[in-house]
Amino acid sequence: MAAQSQFVLGMAGGTRKKEMTKAKFKFAAPYADDALNLPVADVDAAVPFYENTMGFQVVSRGETPQKTVILARDDVQIGLAENGGDPGQEGCYFEVDNIEAAFAEIKGKTPETGDIKINTHGGSTQRVFFVVAPDGLCYMLGEPQR
Repeated sequence: MAAQSQFVLGMAGGTRKKEMTKAKFKFAAPYADDALNLPVADVDAAVPFYENTMGFQVVSRGETPQKTVILARDDVQIGLAENGGDPGQEGCYFEVDNIEAAFAEIKGKTPETGDIKINTHGGSTQRVFFVVAPDGLCYMLGEPQR
């Protein structure tokens, strides 16, 4: 079940509550070897996208042997590192519990027909969409169909 978050919108003469459903990130599977060592050119420049758009929070930072940051959201942790790798060849798959809510959070709009695709792989079917971060890392978010 998706987590619920409430926020209050100010209006002349009063306020009203609007509920916004937030997706739960259940796990991350890196495209290559390590979701805690995803390559970026500049960790500090990359972090705001993950915080403001993807909903992650910084849980730790490191400076040696390379600059790194560990980010967490729900049951998922990822790491960004200035490790010399090619971000255009990396990223992660995130399983979420509500693909429409994840799309609305990240893309800032309700999904329209065609925004969420059907992906079948290894005998399982998922509803998915893709996000390419400004740092070049590509993410596939998916909700398994049972």
